[in-house]
Formats: sequence, C-alpha cells, structure tokens
Amino acid sequence: MTDSSRVHAAIYARISQDRTGAGLGVDRQVSDCRALAERLGWDVVAVRQDNDISAYSGKSRPGYEALLQDITSGRVAGVLAWHTDRLHRAPLELERYIGACETGGVSTHTVQAGPLDLATPSGRMVARQLGAVARYESEHKGERVAAARRQAALDGRWPGGRRVFGFTRTGEQVPDEAAEIRRGVEVLLAGGSLRSLVRDLNGREVPTCGGAKWWTPKTFREMLTRPRVAGLSVYRGEIVGPGQWEPIVPEDQWRALVALLEDPARRVSPGGEVRWLGSGLYRCGVCDRASLRVTMAGHRRPAYRCNARMFQPTGTTGHVVRSAARLDEYVRALVLDRLGRDDAAELRRPPESGVDVGQLQAEAVELRRRLAELSALYADGVVTAGQLTEGTGRLRARLEQVERQVAEAGEGDPLGPLLGAGDLAAVWDALDLGQRRAAVETLLTITVMPTTRPGAPFDPSLIRVEWRR
Repeated sequence: MTDSSRVHAAIYARISQDRTGAGLGVDRQVSDCRALAERLGWDVVAVRQDNDISAYSGKSRPGYEALLQDITSGRVAGVLAWHTDRLHRAPLELERYIGACETGGVSTHTVQAGPLDLATPSGRMVARQLGAVARYESEHKGERVAAARRQAALDGRWPGGRRVFGFTRTGEQVPDEAAEIRRGVEVLLAGGSLRSLVRDLNGREVPTCGGAKWWTPKTFREMLTRPRVAGLSVYRGEIVGPGQWEPIVPEDQWRALVALLEDPARRVSPGGEVRWLGSGLYRCGVCDRASLRVTMAGHRRPAYRCNARMFQPTGTTGHVVRSAARLDEYVRALVLDRLGRDDAAELRRPPESGVDVGQLQAEAVELRRRLAELSALYADGVVTAGQLTEGTGRLRARLEQVERQVAEAGEGDPLGPLLGAGDLAAVWDALDLGQRRAAVETLLTITVMPTTRPGAPFDPSLIRVEWRR
C-alpha cells in the first residue's frame, strides 16, 4: 500500500528522434527517473512519454499535455525528468509549466540538472536560464543540421530518410521496382494514361515501398515525378545538381514526363475516363470539329455521335452517327496496314537536330551552381539586393529554357513501340488505350461524313482519312 505521506510523482520522458522506433531512449530516461524517485522517497503514480517528438518543433505532445493535467488536477505533487530540456525547449512552454506548478505547489526534480525550485524568484530565474540555453542549443543545432543537409545536397549525396519506391534506404536500386518506374515513364510518354497504369499495378498486386498493395493515381504520379528518380539532388524542394546515385530514368525523359503531367491542358479531374479509341479524336464531317463521343444508340449499341449541339439545327438528333465498334475496328485496320508496309520505318520521328542533351545538362548544373554562389555573395554582403534580383532573374530564365529543351528532347514517339514490331496486331492490342489513341492522333485524322441512309451498313467510303506522317 502506498504511504499517503509520500509525494505522489509523475515521470516525464521524451526523445526528439527515435530512428529505430524501439523507444529505447525514453525507456532509459524512465529507468533513471524511477531510481531518482527511490532516492527522494517519492511514489511514481504516472509515467508520461512522448517518443520521437521534438519540443522545439511546436508539435503537440500528448504525454506532456497529460502531465499538465496531472499537475493542475492535483493528482501529483512532484515531477521527475531526466533533464530540464526534456520538459521544455521553448520559453512560452516553460512559463505555462511554471504557472501550473506554482498553482499546485508542485516540485520538479531532474536526474542531470538537480531540483528546480519554481516557488522562489531565484529558482524560476534558474529555470528560465536553463530554458534559454536549451532554446539556443536547439536553434544552433537546427542551423548545423540545415547547413549539413544543404552541403550534402550540393555534393549530390543520397538524402537518406525513409525508403522510397525504386531505391533502398542507402540509394541502391531495387530492380523490380525500378522496372515498374521505367515502364510507367515509357507508357506515359507514349500516350498512355495514369489510371490504366495504376489499374495494372493493383491488378498485379505490386506493393508500394510501405508494403501496401494498392496504388492511387496521386501516389503513383508523385513517385514518378520525384527528382531522385532521374538522379537529381534536391534541397528544400529545388533541384541543386546531379546526385551520386544511379538514375532509374534519364533526366531528359524524366523532365519530359514532368512537363507532360504538369501541362494545364492535361485532364486530371476524376471521372469521365476515355474508354473508346476515337472519343474526342474523330471529327464530324458536318461541323468539322473533333466532337465525336460514344453514346448508347438504338438497341443499346454504342455509337459515335457528334456532340457539338450548338451547331445543330433545332429538331435534329446529331450531325453524324456511326457504330463505335465498327469504326474503331476500321481505324485499327488502317493503322496496322500502314505500319506493316516496307516504308514504315520512315514514319519514325527524327531526332532533335543539333540538340546535345549532355551539354544542356552540364549547362544546367553550372547555372544552378552560379545561383547558389550568387545567394552566398548576397549573404556575405558582396552584392546588393538589386544585383541579386537581376542576376537571379537572368540565371533562372536561362535555366528554365535549358530544362525545357532537355524535356523536349526526352519526349517519346507514340509510334515507337509499333515500328519494327514482329506481330503488329499483338503489340497493338497489348498497348494501353492511351498509347493507341496517341498513335492514331500522331498518324492520321479521321473525319466521319454524314449518310443519307440511317441504319445502313458501315460504309468505309464515308470515312475520310488524312495521313499526318
């Protein structure tokens, strides 16, 4: 039975960073505090802990809030901590703690710094001095850590932290995951869709780096657009140069992908996913707009209809109507026939003439170095704010131009997977719908002409074909 004359005490333990997740740091603090309680003759009635939470960060500390509740409710008359900096690293928190302890007449003892007499002005002065020292140490440590991280990023060292898809914690590639990233980039650059890629990943139950077997378009997109995928080092959200690890995809392809996914014209809203080869691609022969969309016609059969209603006379049902399955099959046959000819290789998009990607990438590295150097010169007072603004503007304008050229050089050719394929039909059918649509859009323009015989058999002569390549 607890002696009612003994002081009821609460132990508070905290560690800012628990790299292993084992909680060993707080366990050691609690053990030392229990030994101190024995020496003081106090009874421990509560143990409050905050593991992997910094007192300097300003984040909510559930264990600390519970400790304050113990104090203000009168449950405890003493607090035990390993050191004062385990309790506070911010002056505002310290003042709140002093107020609570003064009201309840609560004593504080620490293993490393001894007792804190918060009942006297001199004791409170000591507590505030210790708090100021703790605050200084936190701020100074933060500056050192920030400087070290910046230098590591500029040196191109692996950033560490939690493991990301495609890499181990130390920066080596995970072969199966790297292959999924390369495939995703290639499919998207060839006209594929993010949604279909995600459906495929989930269908094959490919796990995320956290072990979950469910991807969303958002998580997959974020994974593909991480600069480290292209071997680029980042500091505070900005690319600062090449990394020392092996990239999964070339920088030009990665920049082309980022430009594609960030294009404002790209549709990213949920719902309304395209399900037919020619939706929005086939043109109406009456209003000459790419306005054909698939709807359910008579007998519930899908058919392409012109949806440009603003151009249709009152009382009409549509400019043109065609069986969706028959028209798509006809276009498929046209594409396969053209790509199967002897001169199909001539359809390949020619490489960008005069573009040296390696030279552009080297120039980008130099531009980023000069930006960092200019910032350092301003910090040292060598250049004025006006000179910094002017110089930064010129360097950034050129850097954006270089990055745009690199991205353009990395754009994929939608016909690439088909040209030279042995079994064209099998390759075509295996492509993502987005890739097939991109190939059609690249290769030809389909215009559906009106017919005077509604319901008549499909007539290829009423389909106008214009080859683009």
